[in-house]
Formats: sequence, C-alpha cells, structure tokens
Amino acid sequence: MRLDKRAVLVTALVAAGVAWGVCVPVLLGLSGGTWIREGPLRGARALLLLAAAVAFVLGGAALEYVRWTRTRYRIGPERAELHSGLLLVKRRSLARERIRSVDLTAHPLLRVLGLVKVRIGTGEHTGGGESTLELHPVSRAEGERLRRELLARPPEPARGAHPDGELAALDPRWIRYAPLSFVAPLLGGAAAGGLMQVSEWFGAQDDVIDWVGDRFRDTPVLWVVLALAATALLAGVVGALGLWVEMWWNYRLEREPGGTLRVRRGLLTTRSVSIEERRLRGVELVEPLGVRLCGAARVDAVATGLAAAGDDRHADHKTLLPPAPRPLADAVAAQVLREAGPPTGAPLTAHPRAARARRLRWAVGAATVPVLVLAVLGAALSTVLLHAAAACALLLPPLAVLLALDAYRSLGHGTSGDYVVARSGTVRRVTVALQRGGVIGWTVRQSYFQRRAGLVTLTATTAAGAGAYHVHDADRSEGLTFAAAAVPGLLEPFLERAAGPAPDDAPGTDRTRRGPGTPASAGEPGPPSRDVSERQETDGRS
Repeated sequence: MRLDKRAVLVTALVAAGVAWGVCVPVLLGLSGGTWIREGPLRGARALLLLAAAVAFVLGGAALEYVRWTRTRYRIGPERAELHSGLLLVKRRSLARERIRSVDLTAHPLLRVLGLVKVRIGTGEHTGGGESTLELHPVSRAEGERLRRELLARPPEPARGAHPDGELAALDPRWIRYAPLSFVAPLLGGAAAGGLMQVSEWFGAQDDVIDWVGDRFRDTPVLWVVLALAATALLAGVVGALGLWVEMWWNYRLEREPGGTLRVRRGLLTTRSVSIEERRLRGVELVEPLGVRLCGAARVDAVATGLAAAGDDRHADHKTLLPPAPRPLADAVAAQVLREAGPPTGAPLTAHPRAARARRLRWAVGAATVPVLVLAVLGAALSTVLLHAAAACALLLPPLAVLLALDAYRSLGHGTSGDYVVARSGTVRRVTVALQRGGVIGWTVRQSYFQRRAGLVTLTATTAAGAGAYHVHDADRSEGLTFAAAAVPGLLEPFLERAAGPAPDDAPGTDRTRRGPGTPASAGEPGPPSRDVSERQETDGRS
C-alpha cells in the first residue's frame, strides 16, 4: 500500500511556511526596517529572496513526491513491512507478535487534511530506528485501522473492580496547576527575549528601551527590576496556561480490551499513545514543588519500550495523568496497576538522621558559595556587590535549610504488595512504585562519608522507564535487609553473614570473625562485597 498522496501538499505548505519565516526576517535585517516606512517590498533583494523561496518550496515538494512514489508498506499476517528509498532502497520489517505500540500524531495541518502520522514500535531501544516503522502520512481512518489491527489482543477478563473503559478524563479545573510549574518563568524569559528580537528586526529596539525608561524614570533600580520580572512572569503564566490547554485538551485515559492503556489528548496537535499493560512495570508519582504545595501530582508510566528523548520531541510521552489532586492521582495509579490500594500511598520507612545532616551540610555549603563570591568581587570592584552579598546572606541560607529539611522528610522506602516503593526529592519529589519482578539487579554504593555515617545508596536496575531508581542514604543494615527481602535470591549471594556467638572451643562450631563493618546480629546482612547489576531480562528487551 502507498502513503496518502496528500503528503506532497503537506510538504509544500510546510516549506512555504518555513520560507516565509526565514525570508521576512532576513529582508528586514538587510533593509534595517526602512521598508515599513517606504511601502511594500521592492528591489532586487526582495525578488531574489522570493525566487529562493519559490525554489525551496518546489524543491521540497519534488523530493516529497519522489519519496511518496518510492514508499510502500504492507501489513501481513506475520510481519509489518516498509520499503522506501530511490538509490539506496531500505526494506524493514517487524514481526507482528513483537509490536507493542502504535501511536498516532497529527499537527494542525494534518488535522485539517484528515491525516495522521503512525509510529509502530516493538518496545526495544535500538539504534538507527530499526525497532520502529513510521508511516507519514496516512488518512485518519487508515491510522485507526492499523492501530486496531496491530494491537488486537484476546480480551482479558475484568479483574474485580478494574474493568475496561475510561479511567480518567479532563477536568478543566486542573488548569490551575499549569502556572505552578517551572515552565512559567522560562516562558516569561523567552517572551522578553522574543520582544527584543522582534523590535530589532523592525528597527524599533531603541524606541522600546526608551519607552520603558520613560515609565520608570524616577523609580529606584530595585523596583524597576521587580516590576520587569513581574511583567515577564505574568507573560510566562499566560504562556503556561496556553501550553497546558494545547497539550491536555480532550484528555482521556482508557483501558481497551486486550490490556492496552491509551492516552488521547491535544487541542491543535492531537496525540494518541498506547501502552501494553504487560510491559508496564510500575508508575511514578511526580510532585514539582509548586504543584505539591497545592496538593497535586501527576502520574507517569514506568514501562519498557517507551520513546526516548531522541525518538520523540515531547518529553510527556509517558505521562498518564497531568497534574491533578493527589487523591485522584493515587486512585488512577491504583487503577492502572489493577491494585485495590495505591502503592504510591503506602507508609514508608524513614531514613536516619545522618541523612538529614548530609543534606543540611550540602545546602549550607551551596548557599555560602555565591555569598563568598559576591563578597570577594564587591571588595575588589564595587560596594553594590557587597550589598548583593549581604542580601544573599540573609535570604539564601534560610531557604537552603528549609529545602534541605524538606528533602529529608521526603526520603522514604518500603514495599507494598508486589511493588518496591522509593521516594526522594524536594524541588521535584518523585515516588516510584516498581514491580518486584521488574527489578533485574541491585547496585550498592557507599562514599567515604556515607561509610562513616553508616549510610548506603541502593539502586534498583530495571529494563523499564529510566532504567535505575534510587534509595538515597538509607541505613546500611536496614537498607540491605530491605533490598534482600524485596527481591528474594538476588542480593543474598553478595552479602556477608555473621555467625552467632559460640564458645571458643565448642566442637563443630562454624566461627566467623567479624570485620569492622560486619553487623553484630546473626543472619543480618553486612556491607556488600561489590556492586551488583545482573539478571538481565531475556524476553527481548534490554
């Protein structure tokens, strides 16, 4: 079968938009903005740019036509195949039983034309795109047909209170969490930079600066800075609201027959992401600081085969639920995992006070460095920097201490049914619930200072999600006992066992001499003999 023939039209329209976006700023830069006062575009430079734009559009359309004529795909009973290329012909195929995802994406132009881009994946991370096939574009009806056909699985019986159907839907009230993310200040800074760049294109940058200066002529510098920062932040808030609406409008989370989770969303660019439950290894509850202060969290999937950052422009491909009230996030996590209660809400073991001391030292040290730098520069250059150093000395240490204490309170680990649960972070607190069967290895690390404090950092390695999830600064003995009990048989061969007390001359007694780091109680795990990372999965994922 061929791709949709309107692919040539799509490429031509996109190329025309790119040409317009490039040629107009170039022309304005060459003319210094004088053409606005002189009238329409005239002269040789305008004609030259117009000719270049036309050639760019026609060349892009011609190349796309060649690609369209030389691209074929076929969905057979056993394999999905894609043939493409003119001189260097590429033939790729995927076994039907290995296909794990069929994702549909359509930007506004594709939506207007009734087209979608289909991405077929096997759930493996391999170089060169060998584990994926992209059909761009096909009609929306064809895309939905491919998705249904390739993900068709025998329906699974409903398990208790977790039947198929809708798990979550958009609540417009969730938009109140959009300005609380770190996107708002970033968008505000981008808006300020964009304003200055556009004013430079039109030769009006000096006028903009003079207009701002007139408004703050008799205002102290501090208030000027605060006013400009507040204006940029307000622009960032508006941008964050618009971005949230574009990303999450028409949001739906559904469980389809056969055990597939499907997330659909998007206002201008629509997206449909499918995740097979059999490759789901757990969930993450993510709570950025601002969102957490309002009692909200988002839910991310921990699954094998999700698109990596280089495979997908959108970092939210694994998000199952946008920032929403925390009780709802816990309920959705339980529904996704088919559990009676949310593992992310299970009580966790607190970490020792030595972990708090480490965070306080890091925080105070980090807050002291800029104060010292500003003080040294102020003593050598200007008293203004000395005043800045004094202000930082008053503000940064208390803020750092508060964040350090919050980071310590966020630490925790434990088990909940079939899941290992770990929590950490303050600016971005994350609670991960990972299936015990999904843990393929433990890595145990101790720095010099951790050894002195009796702490250890445990890392659960897995073939899903980020690949490694950490339990930071746990008590050495308790942490090793937790890791050994969480996945029985995995860590025990690498632990030292201490023998119980026995008379020196008792016959038949197996006496083990305790080293400096060996626990005193019988059968209690001691420090690991070496880092461990083993038992890679053998089901085709890595």
